[in-house]
Amino acid sequence: MADLKDFAEQLVNLTVKEVNELADILKEEYGIEPAAAAVAVAAGGGAAEGGEAAEEKSEFDVILKAAGGSKLAVVKLVKELTGLGLKDAKDIVDSAPKAVKEGIAKDEAEGIKKSLEEAGAEVELK
Repeated sequence: MADLKDFAEQLVNLTVKEVNELADILKEEYGIEPAAAAVAVAAGGGAAEGGEAAEEKSEFDVILKAAGGSKLAVVKLVKELTGLGLKDAKDIVDSAPKAVKEGIAKDEAEGIKKSLEEAGAEVELK
């Protein structure tokens, strides 16, 4: 029973591309025309399409929500990450919520978020 629940969860979390690949495999290797599966996926497609849209997003903004307890460390880190002067970095931290970096790749954004959180800041990605 647990295996079936795991299998069902895997099916529900498939992306649109993965569903199409599964349909091709069922048709080519097993001779099963997956029309019923397409209807089931279309009914639950809202979640799959939302996940697909999130995956397609390629540019992120790192937003500093609050400096936290160690404001000086956050100011220094913002200065280092942005290449701004000390006054400009302090202005960003003082005017939180404020974008630290905009339009950057997901990996870079997550790295910056992690660094700022380690310094004590509250950060979000948009």
